[in-house]
Amino acid sequence: MTWGTELWDQFENLDKHTQWGIDFLERYSKFVKERLEIEQTYAKQLRNLVKKYCPKRSKDDEPRFSSCVSFYSILNELNDYAGQREVVAEEMGHKVYGELMRYSQDLKSERKQHLQEGRKAQQYLDQCWKQMDNSKKKFERECKEAEKSQISYDRLDNDINATKSEVEKAKSQLYLRTHSADESKNEYAAQLQNFNGEQWKHFNVAIPQIFKNLQDMDERRTVKLGETYRSFADVERRVVPIISKCLEGMVTAAKAVDQRKDSAIVVESFKSGFEPPGDYPFEDYSQNLSRTGSDNTISTPKNEGGVKPDPKHSISKTAKNKLWLFGKKPKAPSLEDFSHLPPEQRRKRLQARIDELSKELQKEVDQRDALNKMKDVYEKNPQMGDPQSLQPKISETMCNMEKLRSEIHKNEVGLPSQEPWSPNQRAEGRGMEGSLHSTSGDMVTGLRFTPDEFDDEFDDDDPLPVIGHCKALYSFNGQNEGTLLMKENEVLYIIEEDKGDGWTRARKQSGEEGYVPTSYVEIAMEKNSKGAVTYI
Repeated sequence: MTWGTELWDQFENLDKHTQWGIDFLERYSKFVKERLEIEQTYAKQLRNLVKKYCPKRSKDDEPRFSSCVSFYSILNELNDYAGQREVVAEEMGHKVYGELMRYSQDLKSERKQHLQEGRKAQQYLDQCWKQMDNSKKKFERECKEAEKSQISYDRLDNDINATKSEVEKAKSQLYLRTHSADESKNEYAAQLQNFNGEQWKHFNVAIPQIFKNLQDMDERRTVKLGETYRSFADVERRVVPIISKCLEGMVTAAKAVDQRKDSAIVVESFKSGFEPPGDYPFEDYSQNLSRTGSDNTISTPKNEGGVKPDPKHSISKTAKNKLWLFGKKPKAPSLEDFSHLPPEQRRKRLQARIDELSKELQKEVDQRDALNKMKDVYEKNPQMGDPQSLQPKISETMCNMEKLRSEIHKNEVGLPSQEPWSPNQRAEGRGMEGSLHSTSGDMVTGLRFTPDEFDDEFDDDDPLPVIGHCKALYSFNGQNEGTLLMKENEVLYIIEEDKGDGWTRARKQSGEEGYVPTSYVEIAMEKNSKGAVTYI
């Protein structure tokens, strides 16, 4: 049938086209998947890059230079940027790729259903056509058989030699054949009418509906592709403001680079505190040479009294080594008290150590206070615990506190002044070798002074003048020879400052004198005391 062939060709064309549409959809899905994998890889590489160049030390050890701080800010912004690329990959995977894969499966099922309906409709029409064709062929055969019976009857009816029985038999056969032909005709007519009806339905209802369903499906596929194209772009668009902020943060970090600030940090970090060396005297080795008065040579000033040049002022190898600035720095041993460092660097190192020890001391003080409170609770409520069980821990804590105080004082004694003394300051007694220090808890708060260089002005028999006063922070039994007994909160007069050994000489109001631990008292100096500074 021509119409069946043409229809089947159209059906196959639709079959191929819808299959191509699904293939294209899956191809785009694969494109999205590869794109999000690129985003994931890119974000991972960015994070690894940031991790590689981030400092692997604590924040306290990080350089304070503005260029370094800005670079670390840029690394943080880049890490956030990598996070946005991960967001892009995640949303592409969920809202685009995942949606496309689900829609592709639904589309395949729908296409399969429409094609099956088309094939069923075609099969049903083919079945109706076969039934009609069979009835037609049967009607044709019956008609031919009836024609033969008619010819046979006519021949016998015209044959005078034929018997009556033969004529009647031929007549009966003709009637049967004619009746069968009439029935076949009626059946053929019914089948033909049925086929024509089904054929009309097939071409005007069933097939157009199937084609329309396939068309709607393909159009929805096209719309879905357009939506995912837009979603693909929207995913990028949503992170653009955040990425812009990251880039703005990088620009802000770049603007924060301050060469003056970095230079000041370098100066502060490597400032030595040394005074520039003074002029070296001229060393005249021609003093023993006799010269006549007529010599026109320029005479060299002689040392008064014929005194030889002071060998202390001669340029020695040691002095030469101190003049290095851009040359090779001589190696110095690394000492525990940092005495191998320049004064300013030594002061910083010692101050850092003092601060660290102060924190440890505060922890021990807090622990002691907590243990004492717990002991008081146990004493008031014995059922809660034995107070004596806490005594070893309290003793251990007190011992640790004494060790830390001693270590702090040891470092405070070696703490150089922040500004070096000038000769005039030293002569006038205004210089401070120690630097202001303050500690918390039970630690002493005050100033450290150098041994008074003018103690020789007073005779041993004369009573030492009062240069300040102090308040006892703790009780001290004073059992050792030369020490002074004092009670907590007792006020004493200071007659001699700490000379670096951790002891301060004090006098009671009763006149009794002796030494007390400097770390056990809070010192305040009198303004009018010679060489003293007011307590801050």
